[in-house]
Amino acid sequence: MLKFTKDHEWLRLDGDVAVVGITDHAQEQLGDLVFVELPGIGAGFLQGSAAAVVESVKAASDIYAPVSGEVTEVNDAVVQEPGLVNSDPTGQGWLFKMRVADKTQLDSLLDEAGYKAILAG
Repeated sequence: MLKFTKDHEWLRLDGDVAVVGITDHAQEQLGDLVFVELPGIGAGFLQGSAAAVVESVKAASDIYAPVSGEVTEVNDAVVQEPGLVNSDPTGQGWLFKMRVADKTQLDSLLDEAGYKAILAG
């Protein structure tokens, strides 16, 4: 099950590790990605802090940590081929994985219906 932030990141929990990426809406707004900068393995982030950067021909955008934790893995494939984020944002286009420090923070994230309500405005 996916959880979402108001800043258009998604999170999928696998045990105590969260897989993180940007939503389909976010990649549509950005357009074709040309550059992805991922955090280092072992880097720690607080919920809401900038953890990665994606850049398109239109703009650069910070990607925020949806929860606090430590990066355990990064998706090198999207660094080599940023277009994966555009073609499969919630699949092969994931950005990084992080060990969740405080699972209660998951309660502050949106479910799919809540996220769609924000998009609908």
